[in-house]
Amino acid sequence: MMDIKKKAVIFDMDGIIFDSEQLILDCWENVGEKYQIADIKEVCIDCIGTNSVKTREIICSYYGETFPYDKYRKEADELFREYVRTKGMPIKKGVRELLQYLKEENIAIGLASSTRLAIVEEELRQAGLYDYFQVVMGGDQLKRSKPEPDIYLLTCEKMGIQPEDAYAIEDSYNGIRSAYRAGMMPIMVPDILQADDEMKEKSIAVLQDLFQVKQYFQEKGCPGGRESDQR
Repeated sequence: MMDIKKKAVIFDMDGIIFDSEQLILDCWENVGEKYQIADIKEVCIDCIGTNSVKTREIICSYYGETFPYDKYRKEADELFREYVRTKGMPIKKGVRELLQYLKEENIAIGLASSTRLAIVEEELRQAGLYDYFQVVMGGDQLKRSKPEPDIYLLTCEKMGIQPEDAYAIEDSYNGIRSAYRAGMMPIMVPDILQADDEMKEKSIAVLQDLFQVKQYFQEKGCPGGRESDQR
């Protein structure tokens, strides 16, 4: 059993709760092919883990300020919503098992996503996962996006915990950087982006899926500080 008293686990959403990162990239790639936008997939990969404001900034910095971002973003969003409407939001393997385990252990659970709050809440409710979370935060609630630590610091504050007492479950480089800068204990579960040396250094563990995260907690408990032997 997990030895937690003042500990918590805070999740990212896209790429951790939902298998949505690849779907988002596919939608942008579809738009890129339609309008012959070079390198759109690679540019969008740089945006993984950031909020809509930062995403716009990254894309427009690459293609120029006259780039019709809003038009293309709308088309990509429509493709994404149509997929979800017809096939449902793909949920990552092990999500329900991990959330239920933490709930049974009376561990505080939060969510800190770069996606807009209204979308976060809608998608969590549709998946039947919303009630697992004590606090849910969206990227539009703050000015600064991941990799800045703001969203994790505010989530911890709203949960009434210290950042050093909280795990962050992340898949993106920007997410790991954000949690690390907040002083948390980041665990990386790679999705599209595999762990490089920086991610291994900033994470207390790099695990392949959420089943391994559950096993990690079961076997290791929740240590009070950073570990290096799980990299």
